[in-house]
Amino acid sequence: MSTHEQHLPRTAPHTAAPPATTRKQIPPTRRKFVSSAVGVGGAAAAGVALGGTGALAAPAFGAPLVAATPGRRVAVLGGGMAGLTAAHELAERGFQVAVYERKSLGGKARSIPVTGTGTGGRRDLPGEHGFRFFPGFYLNVPDTMRRIPFPGNPNGVHDNLVDAPEAIFAQAGRPDNRLVLPSGLDDLTPEAIRAALMTMASVAGQVPWWEIAFWAEKMIVFFTSGDLRRRHQWEYMPYSEYLQMDRMSEAYRNILVRSFTSTLVAAKENVASTRTITMMVEIFLWTMLGRGNDGAPDRVLNGPTNEAWIDPWHALLTSMGVEFKVGWTVTGLDYAGGRVTGARMTDPQGNAGTIDADHYVLAVPVERAVPLMSPALVAADPALGRLRRLQTDWMNGLMIYLKRRTPITHGHLAFMDSPWAVTGLTQGQFWRDDFAATYGDGSVQDCLSLDLSDWDSPGIVYGVSARKCTPRQIVDEVLAQVRGNLDNGASLIPDSAIHSWFLDPGITGPGTPSVANDEPLMVNTVGSWDDRPEATTRIPNLFLAGDYVRVSVNLATMEGANEAGRKAANGVLAAAGSPATPARVLEMYREPALAGFRRADDLRFRLGLPNAFDVLKPYWP
Repeated sequence: MSTHEQHLPRTAPHTAAPPATTRKQIPPTRRKFVSSAVGVGGAAAAGVALGGTGALAAPAFGAPLVAATPGRRVAVLGGGMAGLTAAHELAERGFQVAVYERKSLGGKARSIPVTGTGTGGRRDLPGEHGFRFFPGFYLNVPDTMRRIPFPGNPNGVHDNLVDAPEAIFAQAGRPDNRLVLPSGLDDLTPEAIRAALMTMASVAGQVPWWEIAFWAEKMIVFFTSGDLRRRHQWEYMPYSEYLQMDRMSEAYRNILVRSFTSTLVAAKENVASTRTITMMVEIFLWTMLGRGNDGAPDRVLNGPTNEAWIDPWHALLTSMGVEFKVGWTVTGLDYAGGRVTGARMTDPQGNAGTIDADHYVLAVPVERAVPLMSPALVAADPALGRLRRLQTDWMNGLMIYLKRRTPITHGHLAFMDSPWAVTGLTQGQFWRDDFAATYGDGSVQDCLSLDLSDWDSPGIVYGVSARKCTPRQIVDEVLAQVRGNLDNGASLIPDSAIHSWFLDPGITGPGTPSVANDEPLMVNTVGSWDDRPEATTRIPNLFLAGDYVRVSVNLATMEGANEAGRKAANGVLAAAGSPATPARVLEMYREPALAGFRRADDLRFRLGLPNAFDVLKPYWP
């Protein structure tokens, strides 16, 4: 068996070792917190190694969360992006927080080291649930990053973001397309925006000009639509119908429709909401034009996510008094007298017990929140019952480890003719540490990090979907799709350059009838906004934090989860009567130059008229 045929060992869920004793913790004073935060820059300021391999101490089951201060004890159930954000905001404001996480801190954003692959003092090869992507329109995530110290970085973890200024849209049998961005617009009129959109779309030369014009018009229609039309018309229209996908050429369907659904947001164009997907087109355009953004349009981290972000965050929060209990799983919420009276949990050893707190932030993914919604909870807040209507889909990562540096482009890759909607990038060019000297056995020079967003369409090698493939078949298929789309793909990524590979362990039972995904992604189906809850529920001590909560980004992203965590924290502050300043909730940019058009469109919608720019096949309310 050659090296590239080896399926590297999967990482077992991170479990916590039980401690000998449980100590009562004293809330840190302002002076103690500041000095601890400044000193946390070393990898182990709070006894936490940045490699993410050390065990986290777990107190005896059923012990008090922390020193009991009436009304300020918070149990955060889930340690992903939303849970860590809520814990951060509450700990900064003096609340006593404990975070319970069933697998590993960071959730879908975490790194997944490939156990046993590091030799000679090197770290294990870094794996991920999927490659990280930090578009310039993210506002809440960068704000959090700036507040996490990192050695040598004036702006903390935020300085670990590096620009990825190039992108390739590769197609089989055609030269690789490099995205051409407008240099900027001084006068943001609908006509100028339409010209910029057509310039962007013209990179796909095979799309007929009249189809590009139709697409650009529908983008302008959405950009100038008011909130009423967006919420009550575009929310209920499938994206494929809005863009008349079935009446257009294959090039139009593939490039101008699917490129912003399956490849970028893991959604299917026939079920995805026009409101959600077209809003992503809109915000990407503003970001590319440098309007309302926090940094370059496309950024990535300069190292594995845990090293560059999650572990320093863990260290900071630990120094602030946050307790972390990894390997603990919430199994139910007890309800009586109009409040949550406890959270039933199992600890890393499988022992059952109940956690007592004043406030509960449920920060698990939606598919894990649904089974917790007991009839009593749903009766108290019917919105909790609607969570079951929300849908998830698969978007998971595959790492291809390479024996040579392979900087295909200085940014992301989208393989437009890939039936599995594969996207990716080569990571070594962005990382501050030398790959071979830092990770693996010394022979791995790079990692081609790929996301698979369509697990249902048949592939080009075996003719079946990714769900039906064995891990080895998935690798064969993905390599064939990548090579077939890229110019000189076979010579860029030959078999001889492949060291090994690693499939996201969230995919269980691959190649068998029992295949499953332990970490799917919520998708925005038509009308799903109606079923998404607010962070603050009708139950006065229960709050929701997750990318399914109603947030301005309106998409399952790290940004949405972070915003939801902030909203949940603010709900706790209000419920506790805290005088602390609420957490900042930064909403998506709205272009002020179009505000007048949006107001006028609200009037037209009330009158039952189409948008003023909706001329080619207008859509009436």
